[in-house]
Parts: sequence; structure tokens; C-alpha cells
Amino acid sequence: MGMNVGSGGGGSDAEPIMDINTTPLIDVMLVLIIMLIITIPIQLHSVNMEMPVGNPPNREKPLEVRIDIDRTGQIFWNGAPIDRPTLDANMMETAKISPQPNIMVRPDRFARYEGVAFVLANSQRRGLQKLAIIGGEQFR
Repeated sequence: MGMNVGSGGGGSDAEPIMDINTTPLIDVMLVLIIMLIITIPIQLHSVNMEMPVGNPPNREKPLEVRIDIDRTGQIFWNGAPIDRPTLDANMMETAKISPQPNIMVRPDRFARYEGVAFVLANSQRRGLQKLAIIGGEQFR
């Protein structure tokens, strides 16, 4: 450690030492930092969630309407053969049901595109929104 010594000029006035000893200040700051670290609560890496108590309400399975199109272009509504005006009327009635049933369109592999496109376009015109084409594995 160094020490400030006044000038040796032989004067009788002592000069004050302007340096501050920072060692105790650093010690106090280290102690305060350690106390702060110890008192900070440990953070949890989980999220607290309030889960519902009891059994969930019974959810009804949505209605399903199955539209089949065979290779000759005949349209079947839930297994019953129907013509195009009856299909249109059935789709209008189905669109009014709340919530809308799921419409499952299943064309035959060798069905003409005209019949399938008619069913798809008609369902869009009537406002049916839950439409699925099933049986796609037969087209591989």
C-alpha cells in the first residue's frame, strides 16, 4: 500500500491527505449484495393454473351427413339415393340447423368430376361450412 507523505520542504503546515480509503466501502457493498441475493425469492419455472373442478359437461357428438357419389353419378344422402333437386332442398334444410352438421362427401374412385363438383358447389351456395371429402386414400 502506498502512503501520501507531505512535501519535505521543511514547512510547519501539514497538508491534508485527499485520498479516501475505499476498502471498507467495497466490503460493505459486497455484504449488501450478498444479503440482497439471499433475500430474493427463488423463481419458479412453472406456471400456476387454475384448473376446473368436477366433471366436464357432456359434449354431444355433432351430427354427420354422409353424401356418397357412385361411379354412375348417382348421389346418396345418408345411404338413400336422391336426385339433384332433393339434394338442394336437403342442403338448404341442413344449413339452417345450429350448429351445422359435418358433411362427409365420399366420391367413388371412378365417379365423374362433374357430379362431385356439383355437390361441392351446391354445398357452398347453400352456406354449408363443415365439409370434408373422405376416402382420399383410394386415389393413390
